Amino acid sequence: MTPKAAPRRPPGGSQLRADRTRERVLDETVRCVIDEGFAAASAKHIADRAGVTWGVVQYHFGDRDGLLMAVVDRSFAELLDSLRHLPPPSVTVTRHKQVELVVDAAWKVFSSANSRAALEILIGTRAMRDKRATRHLGELQTAITDLSRDLAEGLDSPHAGAIGDLIWATLRGLVVSQLVVAVPLDTHREQRALVEVICAYLDQHRPAQG
Repeated sequence: MTPKAAPRRPPGGSQLRADRTRERVLDETVRCVIDEGFAAASAKHIADRAGVTWGVVQYHFGDRDGLLMAVVDRSFAELLDSLRHLPPPSVTVTRHKQVELVVDAAWKVFSSANSRAALEILIGTRAMRDKRATRHLGELQTAITDLSRDLAEGLDSPHAGAIGDLIWATLRGLVVSQLVVAVPLDTHREQRALVEVICAYLDQHRPAQG
């Protein structure tokens, strides 16, 4: 998704008021996508919701595509930061509890408003997606695999990738389900099932004790 116009804001612009306005527009874009769906997120509607003119949006983001990509950028930055700062495995915590902690923390990250809006934007703009989005998805997949490698400590390397793929696919699937349902979903049962599947997989492939 390549912006048709570059933002007019100078790269070094750091004035507090401008930064707050930029964040307000991003926040309102997220709320618009979550509340009304991607199709409702027109440039004019977002500007109206944020209480700014279209010229202000152009100043910060260039055009609607630039604004939407900025939401995706911010969301993936938050996702990666959260995943990379999860606590490492501890000898005082059982494997089952560690898997539970990872799944719960990952779900909290994936199900946030920013993440849900970014996913809907990526789905809605897949025909126009630029290389940044592809890079973001790759970085996120790597972060999840790295996280899974801690859970699969002592196992052959392919197992970490398999666990990472399972976490990615399951949680993203739950987020997509939430996007198409008008009321919040209770995913507790699905999260617990994912924990049990991961633990069973780890037990099955645990090296035999010689």
